[in-house]
Amino acid sequence: MTAARRGRRVEWVAGSAVGLALLFAGVATVASARDDGARHAAAPAPRTPAVDSADAGFARDMAVHHQQAVEMSFIVRDRTRDEEARRLAYDIANTQANQRGMLLGWLDLWELPKAAAGQEPMAWMAAGGHEGHGMDGMAGTEGTGTGYRAHDGSLMPGMATRTELDRLRRASGRNAEVLYLQLMTDHHKGGIDMARGCARLCTVKVEKRLAQGMADAQQSELDTMARMLAARGAKPRIPSEPQMHPNGR
Repeated sequence: MTAARRGRRVEWVAGSAVGLALLFAGVATVASARDDGARHAAAPAPRTPAVDSADAGFARDMAVHHQQAVEMSFIVRDRTRDEEARRLAYDIANTQANQRGMLLGWLDLWELPKAAAGQEPMAWMAAGGHEGHGMDGMAGTEGTGTGYRAHDGSLMPGMATRTELDRLRRASGRNAEVLYLQLMTDHHKGGIDMARGCARLCTVKVEKRLAQGMADAQQSELDTMARMLAARGAKPRIPSEPQMHPNGR
C-alpha cells in the first residue's frame, strides 16, 4: 500500500470515528431531552402570582423605580465629562435597564398588568406587614401604603421629584455630579428597602434571589457614591420632613 493510500485510509477512519461520535452524541441528547420533557410534563405547573401579591407588586413598582434611575443616569452622562461619574452612571443605567426588562418580562409571563388599577405603589409591602424602616433614617420611608404621599412625580420613597429632575437637567460639571450622586443615594435607599421587602415577602424563588442581589449591589454602590461625594466636597442630602397623608396615615 502506498503512503498516499495509507494517508487517505487514516483520514477516512478518523472522519468516520468523528461522525460516529457525533451521531451517538446526538442520540444521547435527544434521549436526554425526551427524559427531561417527560419529567417536566409530570411535574405540576408553577403557581402564578396573584395581581395583588408581593411578587407582582414588587415587579411593577421596581420597574417604575428603575426607570427613573436609568433616566437620571442618562441625564448626568450628558452633563459632565468626568469619567468616573459617567462610568458609574453607565453601570447603573445598564444594570437597572436589564433588571427592569426581567421584571416586566415576568409580568408578561404571569399575564398580569404592568399597572394595577386601584392599587397604590408599595401597597404590597404594607399588606405584608413591612413598615419600611430600613432606609437609614430617610424621611417618608413608610411606603405609599403606610404613610408616604406621592408628590411632584415622586411616586415612592427615594424617587426624585420633577423639580429635582429639572434641576439635574440644568446643572453641569461638578454641580451635576454632586446632585446626581445625592439623588441616586436617596433613590438607592428607597430601592434597597423595596428589594429587602421582596426578599422577605415574595414567593417566586428567582425573583427573591434577584431582589436580594439588587439590595447587595445597591448597598455597595451607596458606599461608592459616598466616597465620590466626599471627593467633591459634598455629602448625602439631609432628609426632608415626611410627606404624610392628610388623614395622618
